[in-house]
Amino acid sequence: MCDLIYLLNKTFKLVLNTKLMKPIYSVLMLLLWTPVFAQIKALNFKQGNQLLRLTKNEVNNLEKHDLAKIWTQTDNSMIFGFIGDNHQRIRVRFISVQKDQLNPAIYHVAGKTMVKGNICDFKGDIIITTISKYKNTSGGTDNEYKSRVKAEYALKGKYLFNENKTQNHVGVFKGAFQSDIYIDNKGDIHYDDIDKVSDSYSNNQFVGTWTSYDGKITKVCNWGDYRIPNAGNFDVGAGEFSPNAKDVSLGWQSYIDQGTSAAAKREEQHIWWK
Repeated sequence: MCDLIYLLNKTFKLVLNTKLMKPIYSVLMLLLWTPVFAQIKALNFKQGNQLLRLTKNEVNNLEKHDLAKIWTQTDNSMIFGFIGDNHQRIRVRFISVQKDQLNPAIYHVAGKTMVKGNICDFKGDIIITTISKYKNTSGGTDNEYKSRVKAEYALKGKYLFNENKTQNHVGVFKGAFQSDIYIDNKGDIHYDDIDKVSDSYSNNQFVGTWTSYDGKITKVCNWGDYRIPNAGNFDVGAGEFSPNAKDVSLGWQSYIDQGTSAAAKREEQHIWWK
């Protein structure tokens, strides 16, 4: 029940924050992305921490940084995702992320996905539409970050990835995301892992759909670091991600067995995108 209240609370705050999007995106987002932002309601925001609108100067200062490393530093064994209502496992790997030379809100992405052993290449864009600041800054466990962190921020926006049409079972990934960062007292940007050891920690949450190129098949497709957004009853873990036992045959068996099986552990740690 606490988790439900938590998600509903953050849903309301997210809806409010969509009003803060730059006017240039507003009409386009309403027409093209309404279904996507309906799904984003369960993105795992920090509980009880209000998001504040930044001034134009603050946004410009953050956009001067290259944020590409935020989406590439997490070990792939800790990035979890599913595709379809049956929670078939999908593994997503960003191989390269590059900041656009003209628009600091756009990042060009190349990567790979794997479903049931079928590996596909994709290319596309991550577009940051809002940058907000958390009202309160976490000190981490035992306040070890208290004197080192200046502020924490939430990056929100949309993504569009196109798979290689010459490969098998390919289509388009489209959706919305949230990524959290922090800036230290030296002014450097970091992936926000301050509360990594806490229950329900997550980052780089992607919520959306996959649609086949012929338009005949559309499936929900969500993934993220350490947790999957909008996982519902599929994620039964308390302190960490744990797939529901009834779904383990859909690509999750090696994750379940890696603690007791050397073969399962090798499969989980396999660099499949090389």
